Amino acid sequence: MEIVTRPWPALWALVLGFFMILVDSTIVSVANPSIMTGLDADINSVIWVTSAYLLAYAVPLLITGRLGDRFGPKRLYLIGLVVFTAASAWCGFSGDINSLIMARVFQGFGAAMMTPQTMAVITRIFPPDRRGQAMGLWGAVAGVATLVGPILGGVLVDAAGWEWIFFVNVPVGIVAFILAWRLVPTLATHKHRFDIPGVILSALGLFLIVFGIQEGESYDWGVIWGPITVWGLIITGIVIFAAFIGWQAINKGEPLLPLGLFRDRNFALSNVAITTVGFAITAMALPLMFYTQTVRGLTPTQSALLLIPMALISGGLAPVVGKLVDRVNPKYIAGFGLLCLAGSLAWLGSILTADVPLWQLLFPIALLGLANAGIWAPLATSATRNLPPRLAGAGSGVYNTTRQMGAVLGSAGIAALMQSRLAAELPGFTEGGGAGEGAGSGNTVLPEALQAGFSTAMGQSLLLPAVVAVLGALAVAFFAAPKKVHGWTTPQQDADAEAAETGPTPVAAD
Repeated sequence: MEIVTRPWPALWALVLGFFMILVDSTIVSVANPSIMTGLDADINSVIWVTSAYLLAYAVPLLITGRLGDRFGPKRLYLIGLVVFTAASAWCGFSGDINSLIMARVFQGFGAAMMTPQTMAVITRIFPPDRRGQAMGLWGAVAGVATLVGPILGGVLVDAAGWEWIFFVNVPVGIVAFILAWRLVPTLATHKHRFDIPGVILSALGLFLIVFGIQEGESYDWGVIWGPITVWGLIITGIVIFAAFIGWQAINKGEPLLPLGLFRDRNFALSNVAITTVGFAITAMALPLMFYTQTVRGLTPTQSALLLIPMALISGGLAPVVGKLVDRVNPKYIAGFGLLCLAGSLAWLGSILTADVPLWQLLFPIALLGLANAGIWAPLATSATRNLPPRLAGAGSGVYNTTRQMGAVLGSAGIAALMQSRLAAELPGFTEGGGAGEGAGSGNTVLPEALQAGFSTAMGQSLLLPAVVAVLGALAVAFFAAPKKVHGWTTPQQDADAEAAETGPTPVAAD
């Protein structure tokens, strides 16, 4: 164990930046209609403003987790924070949709450098049997950030314009940099080899899969150009990703993805569950925001205010859950949370009609808050409980990669399903400029004849993240009971972990 006399100030300093980058995963959802109008873009281009960020965020996480082990989590965090803050200013100054998408790519890369370091620091400075409260804070930040994003976005869009959802990151980033510089300890580093073929294979495979899903409806799930088809891209991406896994299995050096980590049942199942959470939380915001603004005529702020019950309940209960996680088997808490998540989304989708009283939406939204409170800390604690410090960066990188892969696929999947359901309920509608044309100003809604079909399409779309959340609950049901901690990171444990990862014959480090 690395002795840190003041771990909590260090954690608070890190989670400020973590909060900011997670807010940017969802803050754009409420601003989509305004961005469409302001930059004269179609719905698919604007959805790529979110997807590009999530894709650039997800792909490098495996390598940035290892870079944190090699060069120190504090150093990587600070570099990522500078990149993220500068890219935020670029986003605000973008004058066209292509420039905005490119700036979001750099934002995502900065976020990828920062995120694994927060979880790795927790793993290294808090022992497993006292990690629940720390993960409770981390979970509260993660859960609340994804919910606060639309609320903050709505206020900023209405008060100052969509550009300010990005400009606001600049002063926050500066404060976060100063706090992290002063309060986060410089931890020991570990030499690692870097698996360049693994980086290339994972990045290419994931990109092809997401691009194929994202653009499928635009090309009628057929030919994109010449011999290139949507399904060809998706299948090729799956094959390349399978090749990546195969390479990790036979790599005798130090693989990008240490498959030995997955020998721990709870680590493996936590990764499955957090993938479904990333998918569901990202996917649910888009249809809900489009419904409230294009059918009900709410402003971005009014739309986002509907989520206040969710944010308050999630933020208030997450620290309580963090304390319970150290005393109660996490699978019961996480399973309950995931079932609540599925139930709330199915409930919300079933009542999403053109004339439902808005106050009725608050009940399933409040249940979403209860669900979020019970998800983040139990999953993170279960994933990291048995990780030795030398693999903290790798484990954190894997865990956050699977979460972000879920978010990327959630964004792409919900976009494809929304367009598919709109085409079924309102034939020809998506050809005329998209779901958000003319919306977002607060006083322009769809013609009454289109409102029922649009509402039905959005409600049906919410069933997708609901089903995915059920799969997460099934994974959690197979958690093993947490073992009692008898010492932590002894030399023998580190030696056993290294042997499990690299084999009986160690490879000399660079």
